[in-house]
Amino acid sequence: FCHMLLKHHSLTSRQPFQQHLQKKPSLPSAVWHCGVRGMFIQTQDTPNPNSLKFIPGREVLESRTMEFSTPAAAYCSPLARQLFRIEGVKSVFFGPDFITITKESEDLDWNLLKPDIYATIMDFFASGLPVVTDEAPRTDTAASEEDDEVVLMIKELLDTRIRPTVQEDGGDVIYKGFEDGIVQLKLQGSCTSCPSSIITLKNGIQNMLQFYIPEVEGVEQVVDDDDDVEKEANST
Repeated sequence: FCHMLLKHHSLTSRQPFQQHLQKKPSLPSAVWHCGVRGMFIQTQDTPNPNSLKFIPGREVLESRTMEFSTPAAAYCSPLARQLFRIEGVKSVFFGPDFITITKESEDLDWNLLKPDIYATIMDFFASGLPVVTDEAPRTDTAASEEDDEVVLMIKELLDTRIRPTVQEDGGDVIYKGFEDGIVQLKLQGSCTSCPSSIITLKNGIQNMLQFYIPEVEGVEQVVDDDDDVEKEANST
């Protein structure tokens, strides 16, 4: 995604956004097979070298996403809690059909982490336990009574054009608010600490929102208190 949105479509045309996503299909970097459990797990690189996308070949969270930035945040997910027990795992992100793991540092070798991650994922799905046990919060892009026309347009564009593309690279973009012309977004999964995330936010997401919604003057990245990355603002 960090590369896809940089190739934003020409501002002289309002052709469908999907027609301008000229990206070669992502191929899995590895496949792990366990014959006993009859399960294949593919791994796919992301733009963030510290994040790796694991594709178990089955549904993870239906059509939603969830991020766990600390072990304490994983209280509602048995799978996330198990993954945090692996030494070197910094954060866990669940997509509709994938799991993104972010390691603590570049010094850690993925080849040392992968076997434990594969085994944990396979054992969990073999157990039949639910991925998430508590009620999930309302999706950030769901319409609410307080939303005006501009906010509804922002949410629709995020949900239909931007988020699906980000999820292909193992991440997500969460809507946090719109104030004084600035759209507040939180990056999740592989996007959280990606070296090119700010470029993506500025040249990709911001340009697209401004093209379709004139009221948008800029985009600001918002981080939670428990995140260990600093807040980056890039409004115009």
